[in-house]
Amino acid sequence: MKDVMYIKDLRIQTIIGIFGWERKVRQEVSIDLEIMFDCKKAAKTDAIEDTLDYKSITKGIIKFVENSKFQLQETLAESIADLVKNEFNVTSLKLRVSKPGALRNANDVGVIIHR
Repeated sequence: MKDVMYIKDLRIQTIIGIFGWERKVRQEVSIDLEIMFDCKKAAKTDAIEDTLDYKSITKGIIKFVENSKFQLQETLAESIADLVKNEFNVTSLKLRVSKPGALRNANDVGVIIHR
């Protein structure tokens, strides 16, 4: 059985979009991340070394997204998933990337991927 560590509604400013004006201004993206893992060892030892360090993961995502300049949310999502999997030894995750307020009459629009 797998447990889940999550980060919800991480807000980061970045360059994202296909339109000319979007390439010139930073827009806010919202990120939800769920990482499947087994927390039994960490629960038993009460040691950070035995679990996922969500602060390090969050800092890595923030730095990456702030410096990115993708056109599509799909590319940003896939790149974040690759970062988390490769840098933090994660094997299974669910990731939501969205642009709040990007569509008139909608709160949010984005993509959800499972890797």
